[in-house]
Amino acid sequence: MSDLDRYLPAIAAGDARAFAAWMSEAEPALRRGLRRFAAVVDTEAVLQEALLRVWQVAPRVEPDGPDALLRLGHVIARNLAIDEIRRRKATPVDPTLMAEGIDERARDEPRPPDPMLRRVIAMCREKLPPRPGQALAARLAAGGARPDSALAAALSMSHNAFLQNITRARKLLARCLRHNGVELEAT
Repeated sequence: MSDLDRYLPAIAAGDARAFAAWMSEAEPALRRGLRRFAAVVDTEAVLQEALLRVWQVAPRVEPDGPDALLRLGHVIARNLAIDEIRRRKATPVDPTLMAEGIDERARDEPRPPDPMLRRVIAMCREKLPPRPGQALAARLAAGGARPDSALAAALSMSHNAFLQNITRARKLLARCLRHNGVELEAT
């Protein structure tokens, strides 16, 4: 990613178009930074609030290195997610994840795919019974863009049956992956 602070002078002057351009480039990195909180908070709401706050404080930002505004966005988003966890008294995220540094660039670098892992996952998915396999395939294909109720209707399942099939697919996949030597993180 290039240094997004090229937009900072215009943003500080109140240029909404410059902020929109900055957002279009910064949003993917900010979303990736919130992934670790997705199980316990509404990351979309946190992201929107973080972007609003970045817009509000941008006129006071003094660049102290590359991507100062983006780094500030990461701090704001992370702090908002932590505040939301505390407010909800939700199960806390592992403190080491919260204490991670702000250098998102290292985490944003894509890792090369593991062909052996892909083969094991594909093999385990093929072993799924038909209905759990269909439910899982539909959810993965939708990529979060369609609600489960719509996916269930497309598969001629009730919403409850769809969710039960997803749960069954996850359990069967986890068992198969463990059986094939893939260690899964505890959730």
